[in-house]
Amino acid sequence: MPASVRAFRTANALGEDHHPHVTVLQRFVASHALDIAAAIARNVVAEEDVPAWNPTAIGHHYTAHPPVGLAAIVIEAPDELHRLQRRLIDSLSPYVRPAGTADAFASIVGGSDIQEPLIGYVTAFVPSASGAHFRPHISTGVGTIDDLDRMLAEPFQPFDLAVADVTMFQIGTLGTARRRLHSLL
Repeated sequence: MPASVRAFRTANALGEDHHPHVTVLQRFVASHALDIAAAIARNVVAEEDVPAWNPTAIGHHYTAHPPVGLAAIVIEAPDELHRLQRRLIDSLSPYVRPAGTADAFASIVGGSDIQEPLIGYVTAFVPSASGAHFRPHISTGVGTIDDLDRMLAEPFQPFDLAVADVTMFQIGTLGTARRRLHSLL
Protein backbone atom coordinates (compact mmCIF):
# COMPACT_ATOMS: atom_id res chain seq x y z
CA MET A 1 0.00 0.00 0.00
CA PRO A 2 1.43 3.42 -0.87
CA ALA A 3 2.86 5.30 2.12
CA SER A 4 0.70 8.30 1.28
CA VAL A 5 -2.44 6.26 1.91
CA ARG A 6 -1.11 4.59 5.05
CA ALA A 7 -0.38 7.97 6.59
CA PHE A 8 -4.07 8.91 6.57
CA ARG A 9 -5.48 5.81 8.25
CA THR A 10 -6.57 7.44 11.48
CA ALA A 11 -10.20 7.11 12.50
CA ASN A 12 -11.87 4.32 10.54
CA ALA A 13 -8.52 2.56 10.09
CA LEU A 14 -8.29 -0.83 8.42
CA GLY A 15 -8.23 -3.70 10.90
CA GLU A 16 -10.56 -6.01 12.84
CA ASP A 17 -13.47 -3.57 12.63
CA HIS A 18 -12.81 -2.37 9.07
CA HIS A 19 -11.78 -5.11 6.68
CA PRO A 20 -10.15 -3.99 3.43
CA HIS A 21 -12.56 -4.77 0.63
CA VAL A 22 -13.94 -3.82 -2.76
CA THR A 23 -17.69 -3.43 -2.46
CA VAL A 24 -19.57 -5.03 -5.33
CA LEU A 25 -23.10 -4.67 -3.97
CA GLN A 26 -24.86 -3.23 -0.93
CA ARG A 27 -28.47 -4.20 -0.24
CA PHE A 28 -30.82 -4.67 2.70
CA VAL A 29 -31.66 -8.36 3.19
CA ALA A 30 -33.95 -9.73 5.90
CA SER A 31 -32.00 -11.57 8.62
CA HIS A 32 -33.93 -14.80 8.02
CA ALA A 33 -32.92 -14.75 4.32
CA LEU A 34 -29.18 -14.17 4.77
CA ASP A 35 -28.22 -17.84 4.47
CA ILE A 36 -30.28 -18.24 1.30
CA ALA A 37 -28.82 -15.04 -0.17
CA ALA A 38 -25.31 -16.25 0.69
CA ALA A 39 -25.90 -19.60 -1.03
CA ILE A 40 -27.15 -17.86 -4.18
CA ALA A 41 -24.24 -15.41 -4.17
CA ARG A 42 -21.78 -18.27 -3.58
CA ASN A 43 -23.06 -19.99 -6.75
CA VAL A 44 -22.71 -16.80 -8.81
CA VAL A 45 -19.17 -16.22 -7.53
CA ALA A 46 -18.21 -19.83 -8.34
CA GLU A 47 -19.55 -19.53 -11.89
CA GLU A 48 -17.56 -16.33 -12.43
CA ASP A 49 -14.28 -17.82 -11.10
CA VAL A 50 -13.58 -14.64 -9.14
CA PRO A 51 -10.41 -15.97 -7.41
CA ALA A 52 -8.71 -16.04 -10.82
CA TRP A 53 -9.18 -12.30 -11.30
CA ASN A 54 -6.29 -9.85 -10.84
CA PRO A 55 -7.78 -6.37 -10.50
CA THR A 56 -5.54 -3.32 -10.72
CA ALA A 57 -5.34 -0.36 -8.36
CA ILE A 58 -5.18 2.66 -10.66
CA GLY A 59 -5.24 5.71 -8.38
CA HIS A 60 -6.52 7.24 -5.21
CA HIS A 61 -9.32 9.65 -4.37
CA TYR A 62 -11.46 10.74 -1.48
CA THR A 63 -15.05 11.55 -0.73
CA ALA A 64 -15.44 14.75 1.26
CA HIS A 65 -17.43 14.76 4.48
CA PRO A 66 -16.15 18.16 5.73
CA PRO A 67 -14.08 18.77 7.73
CA VAL A 68 -12.73 15.30 6.85
CA GLY A 69 -12.83 12.94 3.91
CA LEU A 70 -12.82 9.20 3.34
CA ALA A 71 -9.72 8.12 1.40
CA ALA A 72 -9.75 5.26 -1.08
CA ILE A 73 -7.69 3.40 -3.65
CA VAL A 74 -9.50 3.30 -7.00
CA ILE A 75 -9.81 -0.13 -8.61
CA GLU A 76 -10.10 -0.66 -12.35
CA ALA A 77 -13.63 -1.84 -13.17
CA PRO A 78 -13.20 -4.60 -15.78
CA ASP A 79 -16.17 -6.11 -17.60
CA GLU A 80 -16.03 -9.20 -15.36
CA LEU A 81 -16.62 -7.11 -12.24
CA HIS A 82 -19.59 -5.35 -13.86
CA ARG A 83 -21.00 -8.72 -14.95
CA LEU A 84 -20.62 -10.12 -11.43
CA GLN A 85 -22.42 -7.12 -9.98
CA ARG A 86 -25.28 -7.42 -12.50
CA ARG A 87 -25.67 -11.15 -11.86
CA LEU A 88 -25.72 -10.61 -8.09
CA ILE A 89 -28.29 -7.82 -8.39
CA ASP A 90 -30.53 -10.01 -10.54
CA SER A 91 -30.18 -13.24 -8.57
CA LEU A 92 -30.59 -11.64 -5.13
CA SER A 93 -33.48 -9.33 -5.99
CA PRO A 94 -36.18 -11.62 -4.47
CA TYR A 95 -34.47 -11.31 -1.07
CA VAL A 96 -33.83 -7.56 -1.06
CA ARG A 97 -35.78 -5.27 1.24
CA PRO A 98 -36.58 -1.83 -0.23
CA ALA A 99 -35.16 0.00 2.81
CA GLY A 100 -33.72 -0.53 6.25
CA THR A 101 -32.93 1.23 9.50
CA ALA A 102 -29.81 1.77 11.59
CA ASP A 103 -30.58 -1.58 13.25
CA ALA A 104 -29.54 -3.33 10.02
CA PHE A 105 -25.96 -2.13 10.44
CA ALA A 106 -23.11 -3.38 12.65
CA SER A 107 -22.79 -0.47 15.03
CA ILE A 108 -19.95 -0.27 17.52
CA VAL A 109 -21.58 2.45 19.64
CA GLY A 110 -25.28 1.60 19.96
CA GLY A 111 -26.29 2.96 16.56
CA SER A 112 -25.02 6.52 16.96
CA ASP A 113 -22.25 5.82 14.40
CA ILE A 114 -24.75 4.90 11.66
CA GLN A 115 -25.45 8.00 9.63
CA GLU A 116 -28.74 8.69 7.81
CA PRO A 117 -26.84 9.32 4.54
CA LEU A 118 -25.38 5.78 4.83
CA ILE A 119 -28.87 4.28 5.17
CA GLY A 120 -29.94 6.27 2.11
CA TYR A 121 -26.83 5.21 0.19
CA VAL A 122 -27.52 1.51 0.75
CA THR A 123 -31.22 2.01 -0.07
CA ALA A 124 -30.28 3.63 -3.41
CA PHE A 125 -27.13 1.60 -4.19
CA VAL A 126 -29.01 0.08 -7.12
CA PRO A 127 -29.12 2.11 -9.38
CA SER A 128 -27.06 4.99 -7.90
CA ALA A 129 -23.78 3.08 -7.40
CA SER A 130 -24.22 0.15 -9.79
CA GLY A 131 -23.85 -0.40 -13.52
CA ALA A 132 -22.47 2.73 -15.21
CA HIS A 133 -22.24 4.40 -11.76
CA PHE A 134 -20.14 1.60 -10.21
CA ARG A 135 -16.82 2.96 -8.88
CA PRO A 136 -14.94 0.09 -7.21
CA HIS A 137 -12.46 1.14 -4.56
CA ILE A 138 -10.82 0.13 -1.30
CA SER A 139 -11.52 2.59 1.52
CA THR A 140 -8.32 3.26 3.43
CA GLY A 141 -9.23 5.69 6.18
CA VAL A 142 -10.26 9.18 7.16
CA GLY A 143 -8.14 12.32 6.98
CA THR A 144 -8.49 16.07 6.90
CA ILE A 145 -9.39 17.62 3.55
CA ASP A 146 -5.99 19.38 3.46
CA ASP A 147 -4.13 16.12 4.08
CA LEU A 148 -6.21 14.29 1.47
CA ASP A 149 -5.62 17.03 -1.11
CA ARG A 150 -1.88 16.58 -0.51
CA MET A 151 -2.32 12.82 -0.97
CA LEU A 152 -4.02 13.37 -4.33
CA ALA A 153 -1.15 15.60 -5.44
CA GLU A 154 1.31 12.72 -4.94
CA PRO A 155 2.03 10.38 -7.86
CA PHE A 156 0.27 7.02 -7.77
CA GLN A 157 1.97 3.91 -9.11
CA PRO A 158 -0.67 1.37 -10.26
CA PHE A 159 -0.35 -2.11 -8.78
CA ASP A 160 -2.06 -5.47 -9.16
CA LEU A 161 -4.26 -7.01 -6.50
CA ALA A 162 -5.26 -10.60 -5.84
CA VAL A 163 -8.66 -11.80 -4.70
CA ALA A 164 -8.15 -13.35 -1.25
CA ASP A 165 -11.82 -13.98 -0.46
CA VAL A 166 -15.30 -13.00 -1.49
CA THR A 167 -17.31 -12.27 1.60
CA MET A 168 -20.75 -11.10 2.66
CA PHE A 169 -20.43 -8.47 5.40
CA GLN A 170 -22.75 -6.53 7.61
CA ILE A 171 -21.59 -2.97 7.14
CA GLY A 172 -20.94 -0.32 9.75
CA THR A 173 -20.16 3.37 9.93
CA LEU A 174 -19.08 5.02 6.67
CA GLY A 175 -19.86 1.74 4.86
CA THR A 176 -17.03 -0.22 6.47
CA ALA A 177 -17.05 -4.00 6.15
CA ARG A 178 -17.64 -4.44 9.87
CA ARG A 179 -18.95 -7.95 10.60
CA ARG A 180 -18.12 -10.99 8.46
CA LEU A 181 -21.30 -13.00 7.74
CA HIS A 182 -20.42 -15.55 5.04
CA SER A 183 -17.44 -16.49 2.91
CA LEU A 184 -18.63 -16.95 -0.66
CA LEU A 185 -15.65 -18.99 -1.89
